[in-house]
Amino acid sequence: MSFEITILGCGSASPTSYRNPSAQIVQIQDRTILVDCGEGTQMQLRKNKIRMQKINHILISHLHGDHYFGLVGLLSTFHLLGRTKELHVFAADSLKEIIYTQLKASKTYLKYPLHFHTLNYSEKELLFSDKKIEVFSFPMRHSIPVCGFLIQEKPHPRKINRKAIDAFEVPTYQINTIKEGANFIAEDGKEIPNSKLTFDPSPAFSYGYCSDTSYYPEICKHIKDCSLVYHEATFGKELAKLAKQTQHSTTDQAALIAKQANVGGLIIGHYSARYTDLQVLLNESKEIFENTILAKDGMKITLPFLPQPKE
Repeated sequence: MSFEITILGCGSASPTSYRNPSAQIVQIQDRTILVDCGEGTQMQLRKNKIRMQKINHILISHLHGDHYFGLVGLLSTFHLLGRTKELHVFAADSLKEIIYTQLKASKTYLKYPLHFHTLNYSEKELLFSDKKIEVFSFPMRHSIPVCGFLIQEKPHPRKINRKAIDAFEVPTYQINTIKEGANFIAEDGKEIPNSKLTFDPSPAFSYGYCSDTSYYPEICKHIKDCSLVYHEATFGKELAKLAKQTQHSTTDQAALIAKQANVGGLIIGHYSARYTDLQVLLNESKEIFENTILAKDGMKITLPFLPQPKE
């Protein structure tokens, strides 16, 4: 598993018996990131056999309850399970006070370091990176400050052509620099181009998460050419007026963002509880952006995301 997304909850503010509030797990290069944490998230983690203790980063898009009400319970469970490894939470600054007030009321003193990081709601920002991945936040537009997230692999090194490496007698200590694109100078002074020593690397994938937001074309520059994007589609296009009032998006607006950003695939979710048959929402999105699927609780999507068959 290199890059997999698990939908833990795809409902909106009012949970239903078949849709949990917003939460997703992104597993990328052996790293496990929790994106939003609506009520019941830890139960969904168990049902989907996600190893909770592998979560080291939690991203909370905004402070509407259906996106964070499950967080204090999850933090408490980490404590009960004996976690000692540090945990990083990226969210609005006031979430720190909210969480510590709840922990203080229950006299819960966490056994692990908990670090809060304040999101930037004005411009795109790098949240963290390591040798293999990087995670960004970017502003969207809603009734309260909200961020979307971009989770992506760093470019992969080139693949070694073992036959060529042996034929040109490349020393082992130079392999890493050749993977990074360097040419090789043989003992006789002849320069061997990198293209003869390596194959093209496997593609680096990316995932954009756009939770609650009105139609906001500025998003497109932040998720341009993403392998896969999740974008809320709370309402069908017949409720465009309500979507504007509540600063949410409709199915066709989500699809327009995906089309304008030239993304590889689109997942729509955050459905209003009024919808029991989601097919109409899917059909409306596919009219504009064909490679669309419906988010469903428990769904796992592995990148690369392939074109979806026509129905």
